[in-house]
Amino acid sequence: MIDFPNAKINLGLRVIRKRTDGYHDIQTLFFPVGLSDVLEIVPNYTQTANIEVTGLVPEGDPQSNLCMKVWEILHKEKGIPGVDMYLHKRIPSGAGLGGGSSDAAFALKMLDRLFDLSLTEEQLKEYAVRIGSDCPFFLYNCPMAAQGRGEVLSRVDVDVNGYYLVLVIPPLHVPTREAYAQITPAEPPEPVQKTVLRNIELWREHLVNDFEEPVFRKYPLLADIKNRLYQAGAVYASMSGSGSALYGLFTDKPEVHALSEGNRIFIEKIGSMFH
Repeated sequence: MIDFPNAKINLGLRVIRKRTDGYHDIQTLFFPVGLSDVLEIVPNYTQTANIEVTGLVPEGDPQSNLCMKVWEILHKEKGIPGVDMYLHKRIPSGAGLGGGSSDAAFALKMLDRLFDLSLTEEQLKEYAVRIGSDCPFFLYNCPMAAQGRGEVLSRVDVDVNGYYLVLVIPPLHVPTREAYAQITPAEPPEPVQKTVLRNIELWREHLVNDFEEPVFRKYPLLADIKNRLYQAGAVYASMSGSGSALYGLFTDKPEVHALSEGNRIFIEKIGSMFH
């Protein structure tokens, strides 16, 4: 079985408070984009699982990949047999695009189908929350306002159909924990899920990512990329998650050759794949 775990961007990201469990309460809007990994899962009918990772391979032991964690949980609790997994990474880690969470959520859905577990939507979500805060979003893969750790989700019909999304991925890894350490949590003047319903022309002033200020301070290159997206004609530009990827929304397909130097560029017209 083969599927294509896709990335996400954050439209706005406010850090509200630090919780007693060590996590942070946030407000954001998760938005799916077409950049994707490739995941194949093949039953081997042993009692063990293996994973082979190619492409933009993250640092660390591949056997600690979140896809393996998904299999381990379902093997222990549902008795599924062993599998061989082949993961080709096109979504870089440490970029704020949710690639690892997406891989895990897709692995969960694929293993459910592959072994006829017939998990309910609620059961799938419970497993996803155990794996990672962003994982539940990828079970739905449509624009979702997120609160809590990111697992409290509600559908939002944000009007960006027809816009061009330009994703700029610089060769930088921003550690999420390090980024959170620089944030002073605060209640925003307006909830993100309300701000995204405003006219997109107003987003530049009102739709804020709290991570930008501390991350841009440490990595001025990222602030420069955001400025260049606006110079290229973006209606709205922002960092995704805690970085390092940035994106711009354009009314017309832009010329972004100057941004491609040293960076990976992904462009799509919003409105066909997910929305």
